[in-house]
Amino acid sequence: MLKEEANSSTKDPKVLSIVGFGGLGKTTLANEVYRKIEGHFDCRAFVSVSQKPVIKNIIKDLIYKVPCPDEFRKDIEIWDEATSIAKLRELLKDKRYLVVVDDIWSTQAWSSIKCAFPDNNCSSRIITTTRIIDVARSCCPGSDDHVYEMAALSDLHSKRLFLKRIFGSEDHCPDMLKESSNEILKKCGGLPLAIVSISSLLANRPAVKEEWEKIRRSIGSALENNQSLEGMSKILLLSYNDLPPNLKTCLLYLSVFPEDYVIDRKRLVRRWIAEGFISEERGQSRQEVAERYFYELVNKSMVQPEDVGYDGKARACRVHDMMLEIIISKSNEDNFIVVIGGGQTSLANRQGFIRRLSIQHIDHELAHLLAQEDLSHVRSLTVTSSACIKHLPSLAKFEALRVMDFEGCEDLEEYDMRNIGKLLQLKYLNFPATRISKLPSEIVLLRDLETLHFGATPVEELPTGFAQLTKLQHLIARGWTIIPKNIGNMRNLRDISGFSITGSPADAVEDLGNLPGLEEIDIYLDGGESDEFRRHEEMLLSSLCKLGSCKLRSLRIRGNDGSLEFLGSWSPLPISLIVFYMDISNYYFTKVPEWIAPSLTNLSYIDINLAELTEEGLVTLGELPALLRLELWFKKRPDDRVIVRGFPSLNGFGIHSAYTSGYVTFVKGAMPKLKKLDLLINVFVAKTYGFYLGIEHLTCLQQATARLDNRGVTHSGSKAADAAIRAAAGAHPNHPAVTIYEEYECSEKDSEDTGGEEKKSNEDGDADEN
Repeated sequence: MLKEEANSSTKDPKVLSIVGFGGLGKTTLANEVYRKIEGHFDCRAFVSVSQKPVIKNIIKDLIYKVPCPDEFRKDIEIWDEATSIAKLRELLKDKRYLVVVDDIWSTQAWSSIKCAFPDNNCSSRIITTTRIIDVARSCCPGSDDHVYEMAALSDLHSKRLFLKRIFGSEDHCPDMLKESSNEILKKCGGLPLAIVSISSLLANRPAVKEEWEKIRRSIGSALENNQSLEGMSKILLLSYNDLPPNLKTCLLYLSVFPEDYVIDRKRLVRRWIAEGFISEERGQSRQEVAERYFYELVNKSMVQPEDVGYDGKARACRVHDMMLEIIISKSNEDNFIVVIGGGQTSLANRQGFIRRLSIQHIDHELAHLLAQEDLSHVRSLTVTSSACIKHLPSLAKFEALRVMDFEGCEDLEEYDMRNIGKLLQLKYLNFPATRISKLPSEIVLLRDLETLHFGATPVEELPTGFAQLTKLQHLIARGWTIIPKNIGNMRNLRDISGFSITGSPADAVEDLGNLPGLEEIDIYLDGGESDEFRRHEEMLLSSLCKLGSCKLRSLRIRGNDGSLEFLGSWSPLPISLIVFYMDISNYYFTKVPEWIAPSLTNLSYIDINLAELTEEGLVTLGELPALLRLELWFKKRPDDRVIVRGFPSLNGFGIHSAYTSGYVTFVKGAMPKLKKLDLLINVFVAKTYGFYLGIEHLTCLQQATARLDNRGVTHSGSKAADAAIRAAAGAHPNHPAVTIYEEYECSEKDSEDTGGEEKKSNEDGDADEN
């Protein structure tokens, strides 16, 4: 529906609205369609609306997702709704765009949002999802628009989904369970969410008929006769009630976040730990136990994975709105969390002390009611709306706080934080993406603090005496923050991020080597050729050598101007190293550093700049036994094609350049586990070899992106390259999804060129992760 008439000029953007009951898979379908066709568009974005939308924030979210110069977003924090809409219209006025607006609950919300999408004769497309048929129809007033009503899964597809989740294949279901499985499926009514929930429950139970019959009886009639909130809730409650107490607590805690909120894994597990939910188990640290709990909730389908990384692990999660309703209800019953402004809790009807407070919106009236409450028992304070800040009660009233989270509250400077030094039990303090420019000096009194995150803020220096916070484990700064004096005393630090090496005192840089527990380092290195810069290099190398025999797992080095030659003397090498990432825009290794050797048996992610793309360099990298993802940037164009061999474990491979392009081919046996491929292809060189890539040898390939450097070739040459790549993908047994971009336009036009071709063509695309 969305691809038809792709080359015609229609004034209005075409809208497809997906409508259906909660749990039918509307968002999943929208995501898949979005992924399939995104390469046909100049810009793309996916946003969620939810029941109580803040239109201004939704429009700003769209602006952040559409490519534009940084200058365009200047002062975006102070834009009101009208300004935000005008800015987005300006940004999209001459672009062919694809936008998914997910989870719309009212015609009013759609009326406000649609104003931001200009009519520009570019054949743009909008996908909306909603549970409400009247909302779907309001999204589709035009003759080219279409309402797509989702149906429940057929019996066949229900069975496939159910049995594959439990046994890995529909053919592996024991005969004694087939009748029970059919009866259970009838009660799920073809709703994917219900089927996945029940199958995840059964997957963690013995495969015996008595267990399955017990579940069948527990479901009752549920969704067998009609789709209802009551029936869906009954099935989800069954999964919730089956959780052990520790996981129930961790799941209930997610109700502090608003509907459709993407919850970062690291943020969540650190909060669980600070709240006291997590204890060491069987030799595992609290961090390891908390991460295990996170993945158990994902595996049990209690939460939905988001941002799945190169290692197959989710970096974040989201709670389905129907599951969120259940955990909010349970949380209210137990007085576990009080939510203000989210539409779930009334302060007047609440019983008992407030133990955990989530403020999603607050006005003068609610602020007045909150000020009259006893806040001395509040253990955690979460604020997710910047508009709340100026109405909040004084920090002095929150004397029992362990967790304080203001992430994304841009106007935090308006809040008086002078009393923060009185929060002596505080363990977790989080306020990234705020405009706070200076940390309160009283923060050094928080001797129990374990996490401090102020990334993406203007803070450059830490208060005097900061190193007194000796229990701190996670310290995330803005990017150019100065390393505090005596940091070597903070021996519990596990990860530091956002500090400037060249902007800090050299002795502070050397002091990093006195932190034996450091596992993750993310630093900035700039300076050039000065003696002072060399001194900082020496101190950084000294620290890395000391840490080589410790627990270092991740090293990320960023900057605009610097050298990493000093790493050639790194010894001993950290055998625990998993990630090496460099983003020094003006520096390229002349060859693969000698310290990157097969002896680094845990190294699984590399993002590296090499002066030249060579077979020799790829052979060295291809010998790393555990390497899962390789992102390789090069500067000098190879004179000929480069043949790729080896890489026994790699699942993702990308070749990039800001200056030129290359041409690689794969031989039999190369990259036997590769799933995602991203190549920058020099079409001029490739045509010499008939555009042969050898992707048929990549036996596990699922997704491929080709960015064509067409300089020096005609349009017919470019089209031949496009056709050859698609033909190779079509002949591959896996039929991998292919995205083809024209990175550089053709230098010449031949006689057959009409100038009317799309610059981008696509069958599938996927944004990679770092």
